[in-house]
Amino acid sequence: MYICRSKKINTMKKIPITIIAIMMVCTGIAQTMESSSHSTAGYIKSDGTIENSSHSTVGYIKSDGTVENSSHSTIGYIKSDGTIENSSHSTIGYVKSDGTVENSSHSTIGYVKSDGTVENSSHSTIGYASGVKKEWAAVCYFFFKL
Repeated sequence: MYICRSKKINTMKKIPITIIAIMMVCTGIAQTMESSSHSTAGYIKSDGTIENSSHSTVGYIKSDGTVENSSHSTIGYIKSDGTIENSSHSTIGYVKSDGTVENSSHSTIGYVKSDGTVENSSHSTIGYASGVKKEWAAVCYFFFKL
């Protein structure tokens, strides 16, 4: 009887943890984007939904790299090689594998560091996007002001 009761208690302890884990997956965990002073600038959910600091949706990054505004109008594209294009498929910039962000003329306009720090071309910190894909961070900080 004691063994059965012990197993029941252990199972009961696991239920709340399981429920919390399911809720986190279903709601989509959002990574916070911050300004240089660490105030919240917005959020990017794991499904590519971009929200402002008030959690209002301002855009989307689709799994195919399409960037949309809040009305689902296409405003650009993120190509698999890091090329950033506008809605007309004209190249407006590049995100290199090392996090260097360049404009269409290949001039460096900023950096997305591996720790999520976002810097301008002078290496001054302009924001933080820890846990956000570098291409997504570059799109939000440098190319499309969502």
